Amino acid sequence: MSTPMSTPPHARGYTGFPGRVGRTFAESRPAWPAEPGRTGRPNVVVVLADDLGYADIGPFGGEVDTPALDALAAGGLRLTNYHTTPLCSPSRAALLTGLNPHRAGFAFPANSDPGYPGYSFQLPDDAPSLPESLRAAGYATLAVGKWHLTRDAASHDAADRSSWPLQRGFDRYFGSLEGLTNLHHPHRLVWDNSPYDVADYRDGYYLTDDLTDRAIGMIDTLRASDPDKPFFLYFAHHAMHGPLGATEADLVHYRGRYDEGWDVIRERRFAKQLAEGLFPPGTTLPPRNSEPGRDVPPWSEVPADRREFFARYMEVYAATLHAVDRSVGRIVGALRRHGELDNTIIVFTSDNGATAEGGPEGTRSYFSQFVHVPGVPSTWDRDVARDLDLLGGPQATVHYPRGWAQASNTPFRLYKFDTYAGGVRTPFLAHWPAGLEPGLRHQYTYVTDVAPTLLELAGVPRLEARHGVPAVEEDGVSVVPVLRDPEAASPHTSQYTETGGNRGYYADGWKVVTRHVPGTAYDDGEWELYHVAEDPTEIENVAAAHPDKLAELAAAWERAAWRNTVFPLTDHGPAAHLRRPSDERFSRPVTLYPGTPTLERYRSAQLVQFRDFTATAAVDFHPGDRGVLFAHGDQGGGYVVFVDRDAVHLTYNAYGKPFRSEPLPLRGDDVEVRLTARALPDFEWALTLTAGDSAASVGPVPQLIGLAPFTGISVGADRGGPVDWDLHTAERAFPYTGALRHVRYEPGARAAYDPALLARLWAEAERVYD
Repeated sequence: MSTPMSTPPHARGYTGFPGRVGRTFAESRPAWPAEPGRTGRPNVVVVLADDLGYADIGPFGGEVDTPALDALAAGGLRLTNYHTTPLCSPSRAALLTGLNPHRAGFAFPANSDPGYPGYSFQLPDDAPSLPESLRAAGYATLAVGKWHLTRDAASHDAADRSSWPLQRGFDRYFGSLEGLTNLHHPHRLVWDNSPYDVADYRDGYYLTDDLTDRAIGMIDTLRASDPDKPFFLYFAHHAMHGPLGATEADLVHYRGRYDEGWDVIRERRFAKQLAEGLFPPGTTLPPRNSEPGRDVPPWSEVPADRREFFARYMEVYAATLHAVDRSVGRIVGALRRHGELDNTIIVFTSDNGATAEGGPEGTRSYFSQFVHVPGVPSTWDRDVARDLDLLGGPQATVHYPRGWAQASNTPFRLYKFDTYAGGVRTPFLAHWPAGLEPGLRHQYTYVTDVAPTLLELAGVPRLEARHGVPAVEEDGVSVVPVLRDPEAASPHTSQYTETGGNRGYYADGWKVVTRHVPGTAYDDGEWELYHVAEDPTEIENVAAAHPDKLAELAAAWERAAWRNTVFPLTDHGPAAHLRRPSDERFSRPVTLYPGTPTLERYRSAQLVQFRDFTATAAVDFHPGDRGVLFAHGDQGGGYVVFVDRDAVHLTYNAYGKPFRSEPLPLRGDDVEVRLTARALPDFEWALTLTAGDSAASVGPVPQLIGLAPFTGISVGADRGGPVDWDLHTAERAFPYTGALRHVRYEPGARAAYDPALLARLWAEAERVYD
């Protein structure tokens, strides 16, 4: 073994290595690889809010306190004419790849699987992502928050992880793979490539703050290890997606601020937008949305006894956004502490417009409101009563009425999911003191432009191949010329969009758009035409005056649709409930043993939804043993079976309304405790709890369907969000103190109204017809 030399070879007259006579040390030294981090390249930070409306933040007209975003806008660029897709997963796929969403495999959020090319719900193997290109150039790549670029059936712990964040270019990840989660009690978190199992969330836990801590920790760790390596941080907030939640301090901060109602707030925001120069003089605020099922009444017509509730919903929304701004301020503070703020490109935007999913009156039972299943009876309770003071806190799952969503989208019409401007125009801030002059930019830009623009600003080429496969051509274009010059023409001159049958096409200041009614034909009569260069708020439909322009753009949409694998169109019909045959294995019986981490949400749901089922706990019981045997769900809906005072109990949480069984005394030391659910008509269950020869019944109760139960199955404790709040208050996660051998789930017969059965019948009929 050689020993370290105290002086360099050349200082001792050494002129060569053995076998390399006559060569100097300088000529013979190893060719150390270049250190790509030592380039002076800028850091890149993308902060993405969820379901945030155009007018919610201060720089785009809002009255919510957003000092951090105000400062970024004052020192950066505001893109006033930035567009996204109308939904979250499609926009995220387009942002990270530069591909149009259907080509990227995300025509829709990753919670269905009809089998069409545009609905693969996995980013293409030949599409290099933004972090993959940056990492190849020497960047550290960090991600926190919402992912939603993995189909739900591939999010469990045995899944192929090829579509998870680390396999798509990130070095580190902390967040939720799904499209939403509870900000007070996240249903499932992932750290890098593994579930991050939490036994019990502390009082006061708040996900936005946790994500911010993790992001800053990643930056600090990187800088402790390497002072020069540039980094890319993708911070995808779960806010402002429902269910909304906020800290107590932020809720108090906004108390009473929205008592004037949504009409006054909307008009005030629009006046501020005009004063800020976001729109040209003469731009008109449209009337309130009046489309059936999307309409908003005047605030003066809201019943007096409902106004306080409605105002409180908006207070919750504002408090949730306030925390996002505080998060941005903390990230900026960390960059400033490291002396890197000036050479960091910061982008802040939203994935689509604000949502109307809260309904006309809002909801205190988000997962009940979110049920979109054919045949659900009109008597279905979509707003289980909660006390006013619980709104925004950990006990309720809320979303605001669509009147506030209309105000969030000021000055545009309609909402998320619509291809009108209310669904697709969002705020966009870009801040880079070392490279960009502040100002406004009014040129058309699209979400696919983000990746090529950031790569050009960073001086990084897009990868030419991924895993040896040549890279597919991207659809986005760099808009760096626009960022550099306010007079530059937009290089993005045309763009299609489609979501659930709603369609739109923009070209050179003109736009055709539809509002498709599900179940009806897709025909040319749906098209409307707007000259958005002169009518940015889409008030005057000029189709009758310009039939040639309408026909031209409608035909252009058709051509773009064929190029981008948009067809076949689907509008929430039976195809939305199709699943690949291999997913049938998720409906087999399963035995869960103590110590098994909480089973993932979708995997758990296949054992119980739209069907009979039994869950049986094998228990070695001794007097005094107590705790949870098994739990499924959270405060938004679920059930928990537990032992207390030598008896077994069932609490069934029907989207916030508790049903409790009679206690069943436990006798003997070898006990089977069984919960049996029998599917009834009208999406109800009859529940029976048995222990030995004793039985207790609960029901009929509304079935947990759609996204509920949102937290998966846990055995031996109620981890995650609590099913029974009173039990949680007294006992926390309440781990079982006795010997629980296992819990076995046995799915039974499917109900005739199971959408999966109906979808299969439809698919078979289509096959025969074809």
